[in-house]
Amino acid sequence: MRNHKTLILIVLLTLMMASGCADPAANKPKASVGNAAPESGAPKTGGETLTISPENSKVDFVAAKVTRSHNGSFKQFAGTIDLVNNNVEQSIVTINIDTASVTADDDQLTGHLKTPDFFDVAKFPKATFVSTKIEPNTANGATHTITGNFDLHGVKKSISFPATIQLAPDSVSANAEFSINRKDFGINYPGKADDLIRDGVVIKLTIKAPRKK
Repeated sequence: MRNHKTLILIVLLTLMMASGCADPAANKPKASVGNAAPESGAPKTGGETLTISPENSKVDFVAAKVTRSHNGSFKQFAGTIDLVNNNVEQSIVTINIDTASVTADDDQLTGHLKTPDFFDVAKFPKATFVSTKIEPNTANGATHTITGNFDLHGVKKSISFPATIQLAPDSVSANAEFSINRKDFGINYPGKADDLIRDGVVIKLTIKAPRKK
């Protein structure tokens, strides 16, 4: 009987550990990563400029150790959608993020994320994204694929990811949830031997930029 109870306890502990170790990036679309592409350098003519801000949008992420996952976000950012000819495929999205505004679901982790182990906010106070191409693509339940240059932690690369974009009379919204490999951007902190940091990080973008009436 004692051996039976011990076996049950081991099974329960194994199940608990398995649920705590789930990789949040495992079932998310992975952004393709390549060399940074040329940028236009100026807004295209023939359109309107919409403002992206913390008042109408969110920049969230989910990162994980082998023991648990953590939710985080950036509270300060600013950006624009240069909507050209009322056509999202011709438009440009730009977002500038204040890395020191990072916050997580644990106060100690929030402080750690700002150090050289992770974002190194003193050395790299800004992260930026500038789209270089927006194409129709209905894979993964999305409407488009957004490609752009992502400059994070002093590393600038082109990334492509699925997004759902909606053009309405009063706003332009874009929602995306995809994963990137932090090591592609030089964030290599391994964590402790019994609490390793996973490479994949889920990025969650929720944008709803109002149009001028």
